[in-house]
Amino acid sequence: MSEFIDILTHGRRLKAAVKELSVQELEEVQEKLAKVIADRREEEAELKKLEAEKQRKIDELKKAMAEAGIDASELLEGEAKPAAKTKRKRAPKPPKYAIVDANGERITWTGQGRMPNALKNALNKGDSLETYLINK
Repeated sequence: MSEFIDILTHGRRLKAAVKELSVQELEEVQEKLAKVIADRREEEAELKKLEAEKQRKIDELKKAMAEAGIDASELLEGEAKPAAKTKRKRAPKPPKYAIVDANGERITWTGQGRMPNALKNALNKGDSLETYLINK
């Protein structure tokens, strides 16, 4: 789409791109482009109208607050701020199994997720998983 916009906004490139079109086809393109422009103007006018209405309401509220002697900070005072949607991190599960690997390092496993290689190798050799339970 960027290349299309480059062609459309550059005089010589546009002229080169439409050189094979007849005058009638160019006039049809012009009519369609004029319709697009008119629609865009209407959209922008509507947005300006909505913004003006919003600003008018804001001004009314400010005036009413000033007449009542209310400051904007007083409105927010004591209000609970909306809680940020954060996931609570759960406490990690305690290890259920432990094994000492060939390097003498104690490796623990909760019983969930991937099984440590040291424990997997011990089970492949014929050991029982229950022998590595921490709390028997």
